[in-house]
Amino acid sequence: MSAMAAFTKIYLGAAAHAAKFAGLIEGESLPRHPCMVAERCRDDEMPSSTSTPITPISWRAHILVLFAGCLIAMLAFGPRSSSGMFLLPMTSEFGWGRDVFGLAIAIQNIVWGTAQPFAGAVADRFGVVRVMWVGGLLYALALTLMAYSSTPGLLDLSAGVIFGFALSGCSFNMVIAAFGKILPEPMRPLAFGAATAAGSFGQFLFPPLASGLISEIGWQETLVVFGGIMLLILPLSLALAMRGQTSAGGPGLRDQSIVEALLEAFRHPSYVLLVTGFFTCGFQLAFITVHLPAYLADIGLSASIGGWTLAVIGLFNIVGSLLSGALSSRMPKRWLLAIIYFSRAAAIAVFVLLPASPVTSIGFGMVIGFLWLSTVPPTSGLVMVMFGNRYLAMLFGFVFFSHQVGGFLGVWLGGLLYESTGSYAIVWWLSVALGIASAVINLPIKERPVIRTATAST
Repeated sequence: MSAMAAFTKIYLGAAAHAAKFAGLIEGESLPRHPCMVAERCRDDEMPSSTSTPITPISWRAHILVLFAGCLIAMLAFGPRSSSGMFLLPMTSEFGWGRDVFGLAIAIQNIVWGTAQPFAGAVADRFGVVRVMWVGGLLYALALTLMAYSSTPGLLDLSAGVIFGFALSGCSFNMVIAAFGKILPEPMRPLAFGAATAAGSFGQFLFPPLASGLISEIGWQETLVVFGGIMLLILPLSLALAMRGQTSAGGPGLRDQSIVEALLEAFRHPSYVLLVTGFFTCGFQLAFITVHLPAYLADIGLSASIGGWTLAVIGLFNIVGSLLSGALSSRMPKRWLLAIIYFSRAAAIAVFVLLPASPVTSIGFGMVIGFLWLSTVPPTSGLVMVMFGNRYLAMLFGFVFFSHQVGGFLGVWLGGLLYESTGSYAIVWWLSVALGIASAVINLPIKERPVIRTATAST
């Protein structure tokens, strides 16, 4: 067995045991929202093809779920998308190179990606509410500790490790998984787009807010304020404690164990292609989020232009994500992904080649924002098409792990190569090349459910 195969086997087994371990620490249930119409669904209660159908949830409850989930996505994505606004203030105050800050955010990306499948496995087994509560508390802790991180080690711990674990528990990934389980199938594509768009609104709202607060009260106080805001995730998550219809995948459906689901996914060529292609999304987004404000400052633009460019990215991604969610049910998802990745590569190339100005910066924000998280609805939709929603949180978590490996390299290489060459040019053009590669990688994906035998799970 090769080293890569051995690592994959160990990692998949660890994810499977995460959910089992959660069962050992099961305690009292969290408070339930009075509008909840059904209890959280445990694995041994999951409906099979022969069980009594679950009573449909009312449309009012669907709206409550959609509204609360979108608010959580907005809150969770806000401070994370504002991290670039703290690069220059922190490096200036403590005399760090940009590689120090870049490494901390790179650690955040890889921890987020590594922890996401584990968090997804626990959420699939026991529901998303407890996972979101832990994530929200860790988010508040991470931002508060980041405000007092005066050494690179403390920054790696707060902005890196704790921040990453927090995002794995309460980011839009978990919201999308909840939507996939609770909402009826006709609502899901648009709901996935809405959750992604809500995260984008957080990106529109928080960077200029961060810029203004840093100017008025200082960067440390701004981080503490953001930490307090993240506690709102706790009560909002209670609306996601209800359950809906659960599907297992394609014809010949049967219940699966976690290990069976993981092995099935990683033996499926289309899933592997999807995982591989999503690497580029993380590389591009993380690099731009963290290094774009500093890049714009280097070429003579003000810090406010950097903040507003990130905000415009978030604003236009609201439209892009909603459109992507709608198109996901009207055209082949693999083609939609290929178009998005190729368009990103073209937009980055044009931006780097054009003369620097506020107009080109904001224009780049508009175009790249339209394409920013528009990959998420078709990507999560493909996972559901192939495998159903029973283990959606976990299986999309592994896809997202690839995204975060890309994010780690994008942020880290951005800082490292800047310190060694004095320029971001290499990373910009690497982003272009990766975009073209991912456009090609997604084309062979087959959009159909896996075929399973009707044999009972052992």
